[in-house]
Amino acid sequence: MVSSHASKLEELARAGSLLTRELDFKTLLSVLVEQTLDITASDLAVLYLYLDPEKRESDAFLSYRRGRWSAAERISKTSELITFIRESSEAVVLTERRQSPFADLFLDPEMQSGIALPLYTPKAAIGVLILNSHKPFFYNRERFNFLNSFTKLAGGMLHSSRLFQELKDYLKKIEELERYQENVFTSMTNLLITTDREGRIHYFNSAAGERLGLNSEKIDATLGEAFKGSLDRKILKAFDTSKDTGKEVLGVEGIYKAAEKEMDFSLNVSPLKGKRGQYQGLTILITDQTRERELQASMEKVVEERRVIKDMFSSYLSKDIVQTLMDSPELVRPGGGKKEATIFFADIRGYTSFSEGKDPEYIIEVLNEYFSEAVEIVIKYNGYIDKFIGDCIMAAWGVPLQTVEEDAVRAVSCALEIQGLVAAKERHFFKGRASKLKVGIGMHTGPLVAGNLGSSRRMDYTVIGDTVNIAARLEGIAEANEVIITQATCNYLGDKFKLEKRQPVRVKGKSEPIPIYRVKQKVS
Repeated sequence: MVSSHASKLEELARAGSLLTRELDFKTLLSVLVEQTLDITASDLAVLYLYLDPEKRESDAFLSYRRGRWSAAERISKTSELITFIRESSEAVVLTERRQSPFADLFLDPEMQSGIALPLYTPKAAIGVLILNSHKPFFYNRERFNFLNSFTKLAGGMLHSSRLFQELKDYLKKIEELERYQENVFTSMTNLLITTDREGRIHYFNSAAGERLGLNSEKIDATLGEAFKGSLDRKILKAFDTSKDTGKEVLGVEGIYKAAEKEMDFSLNVSPLKGKRGQYQGLTILITDQTRERELQASMEKVVEERRVIKDMFSSYLSKDIVQTLMDSPELVRPGGGKKEATIFFADIRGYTSFSEGKDPEYIIEVLNEYFSEAVEIVIKYNGYIDKFIGDCIMAAWGVPLQTVEEDAVRAVSCALEIQGLVAAKERHFFKGRASKLKVGIGMHTGPLVAGNLGSSRRMDYTVIGDTVNIAARLEGIAEANEVIITQATCNYLGDKFKLEKRQPVRVKGKSEPIPIYRVKQKVS
C-alpha cells in the first residue's frame, strides 16, 4: 500500500465510490471484501454476518471470502472475539501469532497477523470483516486507518441497503395484498361499485363493468351521470338516503335498462367510513336476479345431465365409477379425448357352426346366459362394456377414468376369471347342446380416442383408434380358452402373471410382426 497521505485518501475515495454505486446488499458485500483485500494486499479477507443483527447474541456466519486459504463457516457467539467486537464496536489487531483470547482472528494456521473490524450502525450490528496476512506486523497504522474508515462507510451503506430491500419487500407485500383484494372483487358474481365523498364513481369490479356497461371513462362520473336513463329515481334516491343518513339501505329492487336487454336486480347501499368514522363514500352491492334465474335453469340442466349419465352408464360400469362420472360430467360430454387404455375382445369359439339351424330364440337365450355372468365380471374389475358385437364382448379399461398400470392388470385379471368360469363344471351357461362352446380373448394397450359421440338425440360413449383394431385382430388369433396379450399390455403387468411368449404375429395394417404372450395364470 502506498504510504503517502494523499494516496491513502485517493484509495479510500475510489473504493468508497464503488460502494456508493451499489444498492444491492450482496454486491456491496463483494465490493467491501474485494477492495479491502486488494488495497491492503492481504492474503485472506472474510466477511462474517450476524444471523440476527438486532439480537445482542448471534453466531457470525461466513458470507463472502477472498483468498486461496479456507476459513471457518461460522464463529460462535461465545467467541471472545465476537463478544468483544459486538460490545465495544472496536477493531482488534494482532500483529503477530501469540497466545491471545482473540485467537479466532487467525483464520488459517499459516497466518501470522490479522485485523478484525466491526460493521455496524448506531441501531444494529451487521457483522465482522477479518483480514489475515502470512507476514507478521503486516497491519500498520496506514492500513488500519484505511480499513477503519472504509468499514464505517460500508456499515452505513449495508444498513441502507437492508432498509431499501425491506422497503421493497414491504411494497411487494402491499402490491400482493392489493392484487389479492382486486382478485376477490373481480371473482365476485355480485356487482360492486364504490364512490368517493362527492358521490363520484371510484371503483367497480369486472362483473359491474360487464353488466352495467361501465368503463374507465365512467370513473369520476356521478352515479346520476353514469346511469342516466338506466336506473329510475327510486334507486338514485336510495343512494342519496344512505349518504345523508349514514345508514345502510337494503333490499331495494329495480330494473336496469340497457340497449340490449334489461336486468332485474336488488341492491344494498352502505356508507363507506374511514378509521375515525368519517364518511368516505358509498359501497353499492347489486345482485343480478336475472342471472340468478339463469343459473337456476343451468342447475336444473346439470341435474338432468347427471340423470342422463346414470341412465347411460349404470348398466355398463361399477357404481363407484358411475358416481364419479355424475360428479364430473365433463368427462363424458359430447366430443372425444386421447386416452391410454386397454381394450379387450372376448369371442365365443364354435359359435358360427353351433348357431346353424337353431332357433334364434334359443341362440339369444344361450348368449344372454353367458353375457349376464361375463358382464358382471367385467364390471367387477372396473371395466367398461363398450358394445356387444354378435357373440363378442368388447370392453375397455382406462375409459372414462384412467389409471394405466392398474387398468392393464384388471383387464388381464378379468379375462382369466372369465376363462376360469367358462372352464368350470358348475357353470350356469353353455349347457346341453352349447356345452362345447369356448371363449378366446385378445387384448392390447395403447393410445386411442374415447368420447361421447353422437348428437343430442342419441349419444354413445365409445373408443376408436389403432389400439382397438389391434385388440380385435388378437382376439382372432386367440384359440379357445386362451388369453392373448401384446407386449404393450405386458409392460404394465410386472411379475403379477405367468406368461408364455408366443411367436410374433402379423396383423392387418401393421408392417412389422407384433410380439404376443399367452397369459397362463395369476401369480398368487
